[in-house]
Amino acid sequence: MNPRLSTLLPYPFERLRALLAGANPPPGLPHISMSIGEPRHAPPDFILKALADALPTIGSYPSTLGIPELRRAAAGALSRRYGLSAGALEPETMLLPVNGTREALFALTQTVLDSSAAKGHPAVVMPNPFYQIYEGAALLAGAEPVFLDATAANGYLPDLDAVPAAVWQRCQLLFICTPGNPTGTVMSIEYLQQALALADRYGFVIASDECYADIYPDDALAPPGLLQAALAAGRHHFERCVVFHSLSKRSSVPGLRSGIVAGDPRLLQAFLLYRTYHGGAMPPPVQLASVLAWNDDAHVAANRELYRQKFRSVVPLLKDVLDVSEPGGGFYFWPHVGNDERFTRELFEQQHITVLPGSYLARDNKHGNPGLGRVRISLVAGVDECVTAARRIREYLLTA
Repeated sequence: MNPRLSTLLPYPFERLRALLAGANPPPGLPHISMSIGEPRHAPPDFILKALADALPTIGSYPSTLGIPELRRAAAGALSRRYGLSAGALEPETMLLPVNGTREALFALTQTVLDSSAAKGHPAVVMPNPFYQIYEGAALLAGAEPVFLDATAANGYLPDLDAVPAAVWQRCQLLFICTPGNPTGTVMSIEYLQQALALADRYGFVIASDECYADIYPDDALAPPGLLQAALAAGRHHFERCVVFHSLSKRSSVPGLRSGIVAGDPRLLQAFLLYRTYHGGAMPPPVQLASVLAWNDDAHVAANRELYRQKFRSVVPLLKDVLDVSEPGGGFYFWPHVGNDERFTRELFEQQHITVLPGSYLARDNKHGNPGLGRVRISLVAGVDECVTAARRIREYLLTA
């Protein structure tokens, strides 16, 4: 067995199942799940129809590179979203389709890290709390995860200035997430360019997880992205930059497992080689349905408006009993609740609502666990169900 498997910690949802074991919610009260970031809006009909119409193509092996139409569609979507100049993102060399960003984040880590003795023990720097794939990918590639706390004290932005030079010198990969999971914090162009300057100085790659980039409260304040920051800094080949985008959140089709990776063509050439051997090709029907999804922005705006409706409806119900507000992006609340495990279990027992303890999304360090005492609440269900959940959470808090 691979000895590095023993370094992996239980996944947050395994810990959640253990926490709720034996709990008995009120009989007859419908369950509302707010623990997992799984969009539950109805998938757009045109995507479902395209997927069904393309089923006969299942008789052919897919290309790992993806069909040209898919790469062009995704490049167009990113260019429109971030205001990239025409031709800045070359579909032939700067973009690859992936089976969701989860597998791509893991696979890219295996591609870019060099754990040979000559390089010393590599470090992978990441926010804390964080998406658990970052840590698992680093450990299985033989690297040391280095956690940067994202707390209220630093505006929920990992403090890049706090990293010692000795750590940056070992760093081969920096994970960032904007808008952040679970905090919803948006990284500015200036912050992203600071990360780029550090990447130049120390020679590491930046992997920017931007899967929540299409969910935000104000059309005039769409969250910027790493490619946008790179172009503004004169990096026309996106050196050391790789971004990850997904139709899961953008189009509310998490089961389609369709995403894209874009950026530095040198890195993507190596990533394509890795994926060719790894077997990471996207099924042909998914590729064809994804073309239409990336080409259409109207359904993305409609999806975004549903999340805005939920925040407009839920925040007034909770703000006097819980420290919640609409985030800069994404669909999470990240409130302080005291004992996060007790809150989670009691809310499930009394109101049949599932949330996720914040301590499960973070790691202990010398300053403690930055997720301790918080919970992640996902507003992924429909508007009416989220309102019902907010009323039950309010009732729990007022009677606790």
